[in-house]
Amino acid sequence: MDVRAEIREFLSSRRARITPQQAGLPAYGGNRRVKGLRREEVAMLAGVSVDYYVRLERGSLAGASESVLESLASALHLDEAERDHLFALARESGASSGRRKRSAPANVRPVLQQLLDAITEAPAWIRNGRHDVLAMNQLARALYTPILADPRRPANTTRFVYLDPEAAEEFFVDYHQIARDAAAMLRLEAGRNPHDKALIELVGELSTRSPLFRQRWASQDVRFHRSGRKRLRHPVVGQLDLDFQALELPSEPGLQLNVYTAAAGTPTADALKLLGSWAASQQALPTEATTTGTS
Repeated sequence: MDVRAEIREFLSSRRARITPQQAGLPAYGGNRRVKGLRREEVAMLAGVSVDYYVRLERGSLAGASESVLESLASALHLDEAERDHLFALARESGASSGRRKRSAPANVRPVLQQLLDAITEAPAWIRNGRHDVLAMNQLARALYTPILADPRRPANTTRFVYLDPEAAEEFFVDYHQIARDAAAMLRLEAGRNPHDKALIELVGELSTRSPLFRQRWASQDVRFHRSGRKRLRHPVVGQLDLDFQALELPSEPGLQLNVYTAAAGTPTADALKLLGSWAASQQALPTEATTTGTS
């Protein structure tokens, strides 16, 4: 990915969304020729010269000090994820052309699968920054049955959201929010690792095949995925209102552990138990079929 173009589009999109009133500047009469703030207004708010800010917005963040980046983040009202993205782009802008970030592992170590399997009452899985699902426990496999219907491996949740929209809209109650979040999280990963070949290929595939993804990708939005609520419509147990936690794995940089839970005594907690029973029965089917066939 072209880091300079990423910087240019990100900064100009953040500048365009802020009105002078939001920035605390006087609202002058007449028509403004630009949407949002002018470059000179951002420069003034950030405490840098107009020429220097123009160079920054043209994609030259290499050499920008932390204090300048902080001032720029403040002037553009960046949230935490956007600030992280700005700093990541600055690091990549200053990186040598031969430098490449170490890729996250393509498979998980057996001990991590043991960890997942030890979680028996909640769906749990491990994914990378491209949203490839690398390992799951039994309950997660049962929960993600619609996503795993695609034979491609590793399964990819963002590919499911954008390239199988009919099934995804049925599975995700809040489909359009899920789609926005998925593209924004992928954009955040692209800023951190713009030379990831598999990520570039995934973005290219989604951009080619999904008009909705092209629209969401062009927004330049970024988002963390740490905790929250997910409402799913499972084909076997019905709607599930789940709490999720996403945890970075310090021993496996680039990988994330995701766990869905439900408060005790809720309909969703009961549905998860039912899902677990269904998953166990499905797992037993091949053994039963083999026994029947050989008797």
